[in-house]
Amino acid sequence: MQIDRDLDVKSLACPLPILRTKKALAEMASGQILRVVATDAHAAKDFQAFARQTGNALLATDEVEGVFTFLFKRK
Repeated sequence: MQIDRDLDVKSLACPLPILRTKKALAEMASGQILRVVATDAHAAKDFQAFARQTGNALLATDEVEGVFTFLFKRK
């Protein structure tokens, strides 16, 4: 899968990861893929809700040693 943009929001707490992700997706074209890397413990639930509310697809979620990776597809 081709990643069109990376966003590092590690060490940021809610709501900053969501706000920065929203801004990044707004700057992207429909169908592009955004990879977000976060360390906020609530990120998984927050990003699932964000995807439902915005219509951007959450394609994948992964967690390794407290670092979460999310792949979003711009609507």
